[in-house]
Amino acid sequence: MQNLMRGFYAKMYSLFHNERGAQSLEWLGLAALLILVLGIISQVLGNEGKSQVKNILTNIFDSISKMVGGG
Repeated sequence: MQNLMRGFYAKMYSLFHNERGAQSLEWLGLAALLILVLGIISQVLGNEGKSQVKNILTNIFDSISKMVGGG
């Protein structure tokens, strides 16, 4: 019975202390904030700003894909 309770405790502990999920949410939040800021900047700068923001986003996504081995 004691081993069963230890196993249950370990399973519940790992569910409530999952650091990977929290880190993923932080990265998603940062990405959303970056997109929001770039969207505001592109609205302020007009058409020229939109092309600059597009180039910046393309460079960011290219860099990320190279870092994870996609290109």
